Amino acid sequence: MGLLGGSGIYDLAALENPREERVDTPFGAPSDSYFTGELGGVPVAFLSRHARGHRFAPTEINYRANICGFKILKCDAILSASAVGSLKEEYPPGHAVVPHQFVDRTRHRRDTFFGDGLVAHVSLADPVCPSLAAVLEASARDSRLAVHRGGTYVCMEGPQFSTRAESFLYRSWGADVIGMTNLTEARLAREGEICYATLALVTDWDCWREATEAVSVEAVLAVLAENADAARRTMREAVSRVEGSRSCTCRDALRYAILTDPKAIPEATKERLRPIAGRYF
Repeated sequence: MGLLGGSGIYDLAALENPREERVDTPFGAPSDSYFTGELGGVPVAFLSRHARGHRFAPTEINYRANICGFKILKCDAILSASAVGSLKEEYPPGHAVVPHQFVDRTRHRRDTFFGDGLVAHVSLADPVCPSLAAVLEASARDSRLAVHRGGTYVCMEGPQFSTRAESFLYRSWGADVIGMTNLTEARLAREGEICYATLALVTDWDCWREATEAVSVEAVLAVLAENADAARRTMREAVSRVEGSRSCTCRDALRYAILTDPKAIPEATKERLRPIAGRYF
């Protein structure tokens, strides 16, 4: 089980038999070391997407290396957690959303493993694993975290927060929350045949709600601190529940996705993609 987020959300002290592991990937270095161990007897690997000390901006994160590292560590599911801004009155700061859809507003990041002689088109119609999403919702409720299941997450480039015009535009689309990282992770997890779901922790109103102050880092961190215990309980509880049966098709996402004739795939490309799609070569 992969855990992806920040130190304010996961309690690494709860890991049993913790070990720090550096992972080399064909796509470069992940954000940081992975911390492996067990939570309630379940093997887990934790990675801080922005690195310890929050050193990487959203666009600077090597998403491909991060997801490939989880694959190399034999993770077949990732539970993500991150801060988001709310685009609706019914999702106030302090609540959590388990989104089921994304809108991509990124521009400057690598978000596919494929290319260089190997073409693959995975389905992203339903980008979130329904089995993991159900587990996150139930775990949040049991952890006394106000949670909403479903909704659309706008993934913006960042690192700046939205303009008011952008915020009003996203609200006109019916979107629910806005963040800077999760869709890129979801895209790559699907290509890597890894189940993925995210606990989106609402920390602010974005900037459409003119009756309140515009979003600030101080406000985000204050709300995260208030909800850190509930978020950590949610993730620990979710880990213990995921090991049951999963009825999703995430782990076979590449079965009919690769279009390139195997004989035409360059050997160097095959070697680079072996951790991701090696079983199909």
